[in-house]
Amino acid sequence: MNESSNILQIPNDLSPVASFLFSRLGGEINLNNDDEVALAIRSVLFLYLIILGLAILTYKLGFAKKLPVLKSAVIYVVLAAGCTILTVPLGLSLPIAEGLFVSSLVLGIYRVRLHNERKGRKTEAS
Repeated sequence: MNESSNILQIPNDLSPVASFLFSRLGGEINLNNDDEVALAIRSVLFLYLIILGLAILTYKLGFAKKLPVLKSAVIYVVLAAGCTILTVPLGLSLPIAEGLFVSSLVLGIYRVRLHNERKGRKTEAS
């Protein structure tokens, strides 16, 4: 087999988080080197976990309602499957993790302000 066919080039247009995770690989992955393949798989797994964690946080801050346990479990399973779809083809080149971070930050600020406003109304009513 040709030596050059065992080298996988890492694209230059990675998102910032993916670029950071893949930075230890240089610019290519030697598919014959088990350490490089393991590092690439670990990088994709970390990217998946980052996207999944931020998606769960965004869901909890902005959209979650009190649901029965089974319905919540179904939602989280579908969310995990959706994050797989977001990570593998899109998460490497598009800033999915960065967008989820910004949306979590905005929803977190909204929640804090809403809590402070409700607390202020409670003290005024007393």
